[in-house]
Amino acid sequence: MSETQDSVKTLHFGTGERPAVILGHYANRHGLITGATGTGKTVTVQVLAEGFSRMGVPVFVTDVKGDVAGLSQAGPEKEKMRQRAEKLGIAGYRFEPSPVVFWDIFGRYGHPVRTTIAELGPMLIGRLLGLSDVQEGVLNVGFKLAREQDLPLLDMKDLQQLMIHLADNHRQISQEYGRVTPASIGAIQRRILELEQQGGDRLFGEPALQLQDFMRQDLSGRGIIHIMDSRELIQKPQLYATFLLWLMSELFESLPEVGDLPVPKLVLFFDEAHLIFDDAPKALLRKIEQVARLVRSKGVGIYFCTQSPGDIPESVLGQLGNKVQHALRAYTPRDKKVIRAAADSFRPNPRFKTEDIITRMGVGEALVSTLEEGGAPSVVDYCKIAPPRCRMGPVSEQERQQVMARSPVAGKYDTPLDRESAYEKLKARAEMIARQKAEAEARLAEEKANSKGHKKGRSRQSVWEAAGKSIARSLGTKVVNLLWKSLTRRR
Repeated sequence: MSETQDSVKTLHFGTGERPAVILGHYANRHGLITGATGTGKTVTVQVLAEGFSRMGVPVFVTDVKGDVAGLSQAGPEKEKMRQRAEKLGIAGYRFEPSPVVFWDIFGRYGHPVRTTIAELGPMLIGRLLGLSDVQEGVLNVGFKLAREQDLPLLDMKDLQQLMIHLADNHRQISQEYGRVTPASIGAIQRRILELEQQGGDRLFGEPALQLQDFMRQDLSGRGIIHIMDSRELIQKPQLYATFLLWLMSELFESLPEVGDLPVPKLVLFFDEAHLIFDDAPKALLRKIEQVARLVRSKGVGIYFCTQSPGDIPESVLGQLGNKVQHALRAYTPRDKKVIRAAADSFRPNPRFKTEDIITRMGVGEALVSTLEEGGAPSVVDYCKIAPPRCRMGPVSEQERQQVMARSPVAGKYDTPLDRESAYEKLKARAEMIARQKAEAEARLAEEKANSKGHKKGRSRQSVWEAAGKSIARSLGTKVVNLLWKSLTRRR
């Protein structure tokens, strides 16, 4: 990377017939890094991440093998690498670390990353849980009810309690919102339980990630590289893909329109990007396409890393302006078809046949096409990729802890919060209803008991009253007779 003023907005990452560069004001036009395993994709990601950082651009990158973490450490002094950089015309090359912050959804290898159930939304939650259309419809009803009744959905226990509430009141809710069946609710509850057993509930809760924390520079003005440790996360493909989709959508929805800046506000590198699109329903694919097309106007560039361009839907592939194609291997007829398709995606170079070069490239070599001034893709060039300044490999646990100790967000996300939300509110409501029901039943039982006692008391009193009246009538009759006889005698 050149240190001149003109090159501040240019990322030089390799050389072929001409320098391979990404222009800063076109870096938000997204990109694609492809190639077979072991051909140098990870090193290319490291070189590009370093370059963006040196331009002052914050970077987010997923680390599925643990190798990207080497960005936090200076590379070993190797004359061979220095000579390669010099031969490729990389100005100011030296071995050095980049400013790094480590993240991890599970909180083991970095700061915890959390969002809330409400922020993820029913569409992504439905995909995460693998719900059917009917079950997702029930989930939508639950989200709508939660909004209307001021029930914050923050974590998994909120969602589980909401399902219990739907089950307890499904008849009434069905009348207001449409059919909600206990069977669908039960299926959703089982999927929630499965996700919790896999540790997926770690993604949800507070403090939720503030995206502005991804858009930081260090004191020297370099963009901080945020490395998401994904070694464990990649074992849960649905969770991995859902998180990346949420991140893209959240950036799109929360950032203001800025157009083409001199350099992006943030650049994202998504490894194993095919997982984002695998088994995605049409509605979600349309959403991804929309985000890919429009998020660049928010100053965000997304670089997908995968083995083959065929892993990316054509509607999204057409949005990717900067391409780096490492070697592909042709072992089967399907492989040959993929190679032809990859070659056809480049603007042809009359000096060589692109399809032939793809299978012959060595490690650290790539076919490169980036956007030129005016926004047109350059003619494909056969390039050698520059060596990284950082370590090409993982870090030790001690090195990771040292990086985390000086993190600018240390302590902000490490301790979970549990404020009042849907779980507590619905639980309190259920307990109040149960208490009121118990009190009502107790009052009813007491009233029945009193009613029975009152009837028995009234029955005993009636006997005495009847006896008294009988005696009184008897005595009265005798008195009247005596008085009548006395009066008769006097006459």
